[in-house]
Amino acid sequence: MTTLVILGPTGSGKTGVSIKIAKAIGGEIISADSRAIYKGMDIGTAKPNKEEQQGIPHYGLNLVEPNERFTVADWKKYANDKINEIKLRGNVPIVVGGTGLYIDALIFDYQFKGPTGAKIGDTEQKTCSDRKEVKGDFLIVGIEWKTDELRERLNKRITQMFRPELFDETTKLVQKYGWGSQAMKSDIYEYAWEYLNGNLSLEQAKEKCFYEDWHLAKRQMTWFKRNPYINWMRLEKVYPFVLNIFNN
Repeated sequence: MTTLVILGPTGSGKTGVSIKIAKAIGGEIISADSRAIYKGMDIGTAKPNKEEQQGIPHYGLNLVEPNERFTVADWKKYANDKINEIKLRGNVPIVVGGTGLYIDALIFDYQFKGPTGAKIGDTEQKTCSDRKEVKGDFLIVGIEWKTDELRERLNKRITQMFRPELFDETTKLVQKYGWGSQAMKSDIYEYAWEYLNGNLSLEQAKEKCFYEDWHLAKRQMTWFKRNPYINWMRLEKVYPFVLNIFNN
């Protein structure tokens, strides 16, 4: 059975379309997001809540505490285990996310040195031939937007995220974990905390977060564009494209 992979930059609409597709083809979703693995980091990582998940099983969310180590190798093993479980149930695994190293480790079957492998950014530890051959049955779909469209989407999303619930979440995370872990240095929490401490105005915090997300989106697209196996298309074309393939 084919595993569907839906990828794209932050704010591209991956979550919504993957849930719609999962409902139509009997899919279960595995998150490939290196921030969504952390417990308690919900609003700031744009995790789909239970209502937004619409009854579709989701995996790869809330796996570890923000101060716990979780490597690319850990995620790859977790994702492969879930893919096998989902297939045994007769359902379609749908891997969804924007963390390029996670996705490449899975589809190109990267092997890692040492007992636990590498963290994000420690790419020199991985041993792989490169992106010459996908190892397995994957259909890989990428969501692309024009530059001005994606910027507008990111701007709207950030405006929606900067709300009282985010500030409550940020305060709880800082009280529990402090700023010692890399997970807590995720852009939006840093700027929300600066706003709460009076170091930034709300508009300044939103602006800084927007530019952080925009630079992230550009880095993600640079990474993905090197993968020749991705079927790129606009968001509105993803659903009919996938259904046409899985229904034939």
